[in-house]
Amino acid sequence: MEGTCPHCDYDGARGDQCDNCGRTLNAPDLLSPRCKICGATPEWREEEHFFLRLSAFNDKLKEWVSPQAHWRKAVLNWTMGILNEGLQDRAITRDIKWGVPIPLEGYDSKRIYVWFEAVIGYLSASQEWAERSGKSEYWREYWLDPSTRSYYFIGKDNIPFHTLIWPAMLMGYSEGDEKYNLPYDVPANQYQTVRGSKASTSRRLAVWVSDYLSRYDTDALRYYLSVSMPETSDADFSWGDFVRRNNDELVATWGNLVNRVLSFTYRNFDRVVPTPGEMTAADSALLSRAEQAIAEAGENIGLCRFRAGLESAMAVAREANRYVEENAPWNLIKEDRERCATVLYTAVGVISGLKTALYPYLPFTCQQLHAYLGSEGRVDAAGWRFVIPQAGQPLAEPKPLFKKLDPAIVEEEEARLGQ
Repeated sequence: MEGTCPHCDYDGARGDQCDNCGRTLNAPDLLSPRCKICGATPEWREEEHFFLRLSAFNDKLKEWVSPQAHWRKAVLNWTMGILNEGLQDRAITRDIKWGVPIPLEGYDSKRIYVWFEAVIGYLSASQEWAERSGKSEYWREYWLDPSTRSYYFIGKDNIPFHTLIWPAMLMGYSEGDEKYNLPYDVPANQYQTVRGSKASTSRRLAVWVSDYLSRYDTDALRYYLSVSMPETSDADFSWGDFVRRNNDELVATWGNLVNRVLSFTYRNFDRVVPTPGEMTAADSALLSRAEQAIAEAGENIGLCRFRAGLESAMAVAREANRYVEENAPWNLIKEDRERCATVLYTAVGVISGLKTALYPYLPFTCQQLHAYLGSEGRVDAAGWRFVIPQAGQPLAEPKPLFKKLDPAIVEEEEARLGQ
């Protein structure tokens, strides 16, 4: 059933929630209700249901939510707004034939409301996993150890179920000293739209991953989705913007830095990391910025500020490109080989640091780069720290990490949408 939301006047609100303003609803709340299948006006009938007494948890939830300063503002403000209005008790059963039955005699026709039983799956799946792993009590480390942090990555339409309903259920289920961990963070994203509309699989208004991967590289998509992530407002997927960011940022900024520094070093310094001479203040400052980028990226990722984490690394890539331009190793190689070696040693060190900072975003190309730098194993095996390749370390012959895309593909891909 759908109709008009009584809070924001959105005409496509469902009988349990409005996707536009995020408010949870009961079916009778809808204005001009209609059947979503046939369009007919529904007939109202009285039913008996089980309810979750959310009103009893209003004060406890407000006390828990109000100090969560690390939450995204949209999540915190929306949740506090609902709590300040006062929670309403919510039916947790439906009179339908499919679904999870009520475990009580005499209620054979009732099923548990999907969003009540779905969130329980976080806990029950952990218990089942522990049981199957032969460590039946291992789930307790995740749910009862107060030092454990749980993150719930969702879309904004699921905020109430994770900041109000699920925490209330955990509070109600906690007894004595056995207190279940409440969500540490609920980093809900706003909507990722396509052509300005909500993505829709039924209308084929979406980018299909398997289809994308048949033509383009994985890290290009990972980069675009990360840099344009709808953390604070809705973001529109645009093939034109995808091509622009791939060509101007991945290829021309980060990829260009890696390719020209490593290729020049490989050709002119016997295929090894050069031995530096005396470092200047500018050399040391740039290496410090690379180390700082790792720290900033890690901090931002920990706070679920993924765009900021990516930008902290890309900003240093831009600085490193300016450093290379200003020092012009292609001229230094003819005039001052020792200074040229120092500049390249510095640039290689910065690239190595950015490889670590960018690895969560671009794991495939950073792993390739790891090999070009003469390192073995996985990038993450070295830990989240700044490691400068030692002078004399052999380099592998580098190849471009990214492919420049023809702007003509924009029209081709736009034509595929909706097909």
